[in-house]
Amino acid sequence: MDEFFDPLSLARWQFGLTTLYHFIFVPLTIGMALLVAILQTAWVRTGKVKYLRLTKLFGKIFLINFAMGVVTGIVQEFQFGMNWSNYSRFNGDIFGAPLAMEGLIAFFFEATFIGLWIFGWDKLPKKIHAATIWCVWIGTVLSAYFILAANAFMQNPDGFVINEERGRAELESISAVLLNPVAVNQFVHTIFASLMFAATVVVAIAAWHLARKQHKEDMTTALRFGAVVNIIAFMGVGLSGHSLGITMTETQPMKMAAAEAMYETASGKDASFSLFSIGTPDGEHEIFSVRIPYLASFLATNSFDGEVEGIRDLQAEYTEKYCGDENSLLTCPESGSFVPTVWITYWSFRWMIGLGGLSMIVSAVGLWLTRKRAELPAWTWKVAVWTAPLPLLASLVGWVFTEMGRQPWIVFGVMTTEQGVSPGVPGWAVFTSMIVFTLLYGGLAVVEFWLIRKAAKEGPPQIEEPEDGSEIDVSKHATVY
Repeated sequence: MDEFFDPLSLARWQFGLTTLYHFIFVPLTIGMALLVAILQTAWVRTGKVKYLRLTKLFGKIFLINFAMGVVTGIVQEFQFGMNWSNYSRFNGDIFGAPLAMEGLIAFFFEATFIGLWIFGWDKLPKKIHAATIWCVWIGTVLSAYFILAANAFMQNPDGFVINEERGRAELESISAVLLNPVAVNQFVHTIFASLMFAATVVVAIAAWHLARKQHKEDMTTALRFGAVVNIIAFMGVGLSGHSLGITMTETQPMKMAAAEAMYETASGKDASFSLFSIGTPDGEHEIFSVRIPYLASFLATNSFDGEVEGIRDLQAEYTEKYCGDENSLLTCPESGSFVPTVWITYWSFRWMIGLGGLSMIVSAVGLWLTRKRAELPAWTWKVAVWTAPLPLLASLVGWVFTEMGRQPWIVFGVMTTEQGVSPGVPGWAVFTSMIVFTLLYGGLAVVEFWLIRKAAKEGPPQIEEPEDGSEIDVSKHATVY
């Protein structure tokens, strides 16, 4: 029973669950804001009403998702005080800076222009109104960047000094925190991954209507638009993922070693990438695997002959570095192990790549099949609808890999996770709040899905092209969401 109510384990579960739940909304908000901006710009430049109808439809879905994401994001920051007060006290000076910028700069900017976009349809000139949704997207990606910069400090701490007298880390360089190479690479990777998910949502909604022969012109355009964006975004995900992998190897070599379940240091041909492996329960001995020679070396170092450090060598190196003296209070875990849970990091890394790749293949096939606008069998539409969550699932397991691969650190090389938890908080209290948040979030998820499903099924609004070829009067179709 004591193990069940262990405050550290429960706090980790709670943070993991609420973070993953909040991240369900993030990719769709980031990606859909850009797609709506592109559609509205296409309407302004071409005057084709189908782009206006699509802007209205996907703009409504963006707003529903944005509102739900804000609600769930607020809870995240409360947890730092509730369950992770030691972490907040020790690192809050640095970690809090980008979070404050996110709230005071990015979110304020984003919320202001969302208001102008919602209520400005019949009040602002067309071009100015289109510019507001671009500003919304800029605010959205700024918000993402500041959050990722805060997370990057936990992966690769920089821009701080330890104040021995006050017993805490203090900010030395905000530019070093904001320009952390992990943040820069994570940002690009996350933006492209978000575009993939938004694009598959567009494809799924279009496929649902086309299967019922509804709004054929609008939805054919939406389907092909979504498929093209998904393919382009996948290329961006791959290139940025490779760059992120090299940075990860430089800053967190243990995470890369765990991602490959590589216990011995290897290079060149021996540093192979295993597509599939079966090992012993302790994970240290391989029974069967399918491998691609040189690939792990290339992914980790950008060289087919590069060396990838193994788990055993890194464990010995970290033990000597972090557990050698009395000052190792915040850096040496009680277990003495610096190895994350290998099977989770190994498989989450592969699921992330596999799910993203499968989504791209579905879009490429869909684009090919619809090139001549021929009638397609019913199963193809079902595939398009049911595969929509693949990029989201890839992003979620990607975050599991990122955060679990960082363990046992809460801030790499500075503070272990067990040292960051709040002292004196009983396990039952953490368990109770976790159940409450889970039930609350479950209810919000049902509401979110119902609202988006309802908006998607309604389809684009009835806005007809003027028969005399004149410009459409937007004021008659202004929508207050």
